[in-house]
Amino acid sequence: QGLVEESGGGLVQAGGSLRLSCAASRNSFSRSGMGWYRQAAGKERELVARITSGGSTDYGDAVKGRFTISRDNARNTVYLQMISLKPEDTAVYYCNAQNALGFTAWGQGTQVTVSS
Repeated sequence: QGLVEESGGGLVQAGGSLRLSCAASRNSFSRSGMGWYRQAAGKERELVARITSGGSTDYGDAVKGRFTISRDNARNTVYLQMISLKPEDTAVYYCNAQNALGFTAWGQGTQVTVSS
């Protein structure tokens, strides 16, 4: 089991919704900043959304108004609710966690495919 693990990807039609989950090791990342990034084929990895330990959020311009990041500190888990999905949202979505000491870990990624 990795330090950070994503789940919830899949295939959805344009206009549909998906929710991604990311669980981080409590030993390493209790109340850490966490975020979602994505990488489409042939493109660089980009920020989707991130959330601080205090709950402040930040979103990439491409997803503002459609995606919502949230966290459950009791479960040490963050969620990414995605609505109004577009084909250009197709990518591998990665979860990242960074603790107060600067230690960072990435998940293996989960594929999201949006068909037109």
